[in-house]
Amino acid sequence: MTTDSSRTSPSAPGGISTFKGQERALRADRLGTGGLLLSVLAATAPLMVVAGVMPTTYAVMGIVGQPLLFALLGVVLILFSVGYAEMSRHVHNAGAFYAYISRGLGATAGAGAALVALVAYNALQVGIYGIFGFEVSGLLATYADVQIAWWIPALVAALAVGLLGWLKIDVNARVLGVLLVIEVLLVVIFDVAALADPGTEGLSLHAFNPDTLTGAGVGTALCFCIAAFLGFEQAPVYAEETSRPHVLVPRVMFLAVGGVAVFFALSSWALTVATGPGAIVGTARKQSAGLLFFLTESRLGGAFTDVLHILFVTGMFAALLSFHNVVARYAFAMGREGLLPAAFGRTSGGSGAPGTGSLLQTVVAVLVVAAFAIADDRPAGDPTAPVLQLFTWFGNIGALGVIVLMAAASLSVVVFFVRRGAAGAQAWRLVTSALAGIALLVIAGYTVKDFEVLVGAGPDSSLSWVLPGIIGLAALAGVLLGLVLRARSPEKHARIGLGNEAFQLDKAASS
Repeated sequence: MTTDSSRTSPSAPGGISTFKGQERALRADRLGTGGLLLSVLAATAPLMVVAGVMPTTYAVMGIVGQPLLFALLGVVLILFSVGYAEMSRHVHNAGAFYAYISRGLGATAGAGAALVALVAYNALQVGIYGIFGFEVSGLLATYADVQIAWWIPALVAALAVGLLGWLKIDVNARVLGVLLVIEVLLVVIFDVAALADPGTEGLSLHAFNPDTLTGAGVGTALCFCIAAFLGFEQAPVYAEETSRPHVLVPRVMFLAVGGVAVFFALSSWALTVATGPGAIVGTARKQSAGLLFFLTESRLGGAFTDVLHILFVTGMFAALLSFHNVVARYAFAMGREGLLPAAFGRTSGGSGAPGTGSLLQTVVAVLVVAAFAIADDRPAGDPTAPVLQLFTWFGNIGALGVIVLMAAASLSVVVFFVRRGAAGAQAWRLVTSALAGIALLVIAGYTVKDFEVLVGAGPDSSLSWVLPGIIGLAALAGVLLGLVLRARSPEKHARIGLGNEAFQLDKAASS
């Protein structure tokens, strides 16, 4: 394995080589192309995007050209993936984003990225519990005439996800795969039905007209739409658990981002065809998150719509499990390299899963859900109710964090190959990374600028700076931690981003 010549791994006493090898590395050969692809795609929660994100974007932003936005963002993220995937051939670490940033921008910057990643993916995962609990309680009330508070199914789900997180990753992949395939099939059935039975304007391609991307809401619509892609970038997190990471990780990344872009562009277009491009905004504002179910009811019947409601919930559960696995692996990588206590850097003996990291994520989820449940004294349908604030606040905090990490990773790719003297050989990849980084910074800027719109707060609300400020504080705390390690424990500082590679170097040095 090739290493960055500017980063070495000292074999100091008390370093990671003092731990048992089977506890310091994730189990290899657990995932093939299919398992890795399903684990990654589950985080995109396709049905949640089609039923939730798309109607919200049409209604709030009034942008008819959402299908074109998905296509354009797909191009941006493919440009990002070119350099990101190439770097994955050189760096295999469960702490993917911060490992890459460490190799390019230095260990201290990597420490900052590590804290941002831990906060961002935790926020994305925990936020989904709000909408999950809301939907499950609604389903029980509608179909079983059982009234329960939203936080009860949310806490049950948190415990179930935590239990699955302790199992082998291939078991998780099978669970995710079954749920993902079914919900994708149902959305495809709707897409076909919409195209077969279009609205009054017929099979109009107006939603792909560049003229539809005008107005003040385009920047915010970009933020909504790019959040729908989050998950594809997780492929390198599982690199240590594949047999051929240098082959499988790039392959899965391109399959994921390409597939997601096409799927979302076509599905958002199908919504405009079903209502007519001229009516999509008004219909979305009237139906809100019920838009997809309203359209399937008239075309595919009540039974199909009932199944779709159930799969909407199981799709969210799949996303919860996928993000949980990512958080656990980031915690594992950070524990292995001294950014978290060493206990987080050990795997459970039976399954080889990062058990302590899984436990940490479960505890965080339970505490946050409990806090919002205690604060919930308003009707669930109230947009200011904590159950919905949990989803919107934490989801947008997490999305901002990942966008910032992708922008930093794009810069890191350029610096990494330039420092290695490979700028000429990798020239076209460096260009694509630079272009993607610029585009991602623009989107991050819009996200911060329009944060009050994203979370449904007023223009004078302190939430517009407090919530995005959480990502800034995480970055600052991580950088300070990196500086402290550099001053007090240079051997730990030198390990940041090296992951299992540092362990292998220590093992070789001591033999």
